[in-house]
Amino acid sequence: MTMHGRFRIVTENTVFAMPEASLGLFPDVGASHFLSRLPGFFGEYLGLTGAQLDGNEMLASGLATHFIPLKDLLLLENALSELGPSDTSTIDDIVNRFKDDPPLKPESIFRRLKTINRCFSGKTVEEILLSLENEAASGAEKWIDKAISSMKAASPTSLKIALRSIREGRGQTLEQCLIREYTIARHMVRRTVSNDFYEGSRAILFDKDNNPKWEPSKPELVTDEMVDRHFTEIYGIDEDWDKLRLPERSNFTNIAEARL
Repeated sequence: MTMHGRFRIVTENTVFAMPEASLGLFPDVGASHFLSRLPGFFGEYLGLTGAQLDGNEMLASGLATHFIPLKDLLLLENALSELGPSDTSTIDDIVNRFKDDPPLKPESIFRRLKTINRCFSGKTVEEILLSLENEAASGAEKWIDKAISSMKAASPTSLKIALRSIREGRGQTLEQCLIREYTIARHMVRRTVSNDFYEGSRAILFDKDNNPKWEPSKPELVTDEMVDRHFTEIYGIDEDWDKLRLPERSNFTNIAEARL
């Protein structure tokens, strides 16, 4: 949830990933908003493969706003704790005193953005996989083989939902993204089309056999109609579910402070 905050601080110990498709779910809680705004098609890469990033990569890609060395984190906390009511510019000044800008490692995946853009710009999951396989056939780097393996192990339905969700997110506000993602999640919980969320949870989280039986089992078997149904509002069909209603942004700060 902090991905939508003004200050997104990372350290050398930070690890970020969006592995939801491997569970039969999809990147939610506004992920289609922030993933779609990363450079090129880096968001599609993260959402479809579940790849991990470190703090340096988060900063370089825009997922983080500040990199603070771990040794300075307590100093930053102490400096911030001495503040009274402050505006964001005051907080920004303090955070900037401790920030660092470490270089990306030579093997960083963010240095492979050109190849990522070439592969993950495909219109469909099938096209993306084919592009990756073509890269792998030409003796490409190991990260491509890992991306292929991750995608083939994930729920095919989740991959197609994730791709469409990220693509739609590029033209939507955060509020629109949250409402759409809530609709998708409701369909998954209701098993409108597929049991993959429950099957993935069973295989990965509970039984831990790491052998989910996805249905459909391949991307080419997941039809457009199946995907479309996840994006269709079910308000009024199921009385146990109501449409997501977000507070007005002008009142959101007061609501949050009242709960604190």
